[in-house]
Amino acid sequence: MTVLAAEGVEKRFGRQYALRGVDLEVEAGEFLGLFGPNGAGKSTLLRLLAGLARPTDGTVRVEGRELVPDAVTPRRSLGVVTHRTMLYDGLTARENLRLHARLHGVEAVEARVETLLDRVGLARRGSDSPGSFSHGMRKRLSLARALLHDPPVLLLDEPYAGLDQRAAARLDDLLDAEAAVDRTVVLTSHDFEAGLAHADRVVVLVDGRVELDRPAGDREGFEATYRDLVGLPGGRPADAGGVGGP
Repeated sequence: MTVLAAEGVEKRFGRQYALRGVDLEVEAGEFLGLFGPNGAGKSTLLRLLAGLARPTDGTVRVEGRELVPDAVTPRRSLGVVTHRTMLYDGLTARENLRLHARLHGVEAVEARVETLLDRVGLARRGSDSPGSFSHGMRKRLSLARALLHDPPVLLLDEPYAGLDQRAAARLDDLLDAEAAVDRTVVLTSHDFEAGLAHADRVVVLVDGRVELDRPAGDREGFEATYRDLVGLPGGRPADAGGVGGP
């Protein structure tokens, strides 16, 4: 079943195109890795899929329902982590989660909050302000916030950015757990190794267009194909065939 779809989606800022006629369908339980160089439109597309921005043209659907302004019901199916953590430093970590849980009508709020704090490794820091947290800890708390209402779809924009090795390993464990429960995940990343470790399908955006959409493969083969697509040195040899080849 298709749970997330972009149909002919375009996004313009003045005369500048960020996305050009993007068609994309994401199936239930799929883990999609979205790759592309800076300025390719990855974050813009994720924001449109999350309902945080509106397409100039085209349609976004969540579980078959069009995502339009004030469409509360489709948004309840989404958990979103962007570059902005959307946390309130004037509240404790626990209070941040309580507030979000109540906004989403989560039942048994206290139990759910404590479960998520423990799950992201922040149970001992629940009474502290996110303002005192490291970058990695804020990312983990943002992920807990996104998961509080148990959404079927999780959208993650560059979740590995700025994480040290230990924090990245913890995020790996969290994403493995999400994949194990068949949650649909769309993740943008510049990190091929991290993205491919979880993705079962990859999409490459270049200049706002989908240039590659195929099952995920090994890092070396994907990286060579990616370099070829974006015109970087180290792409596939001329006799290696087209991007749809093995």
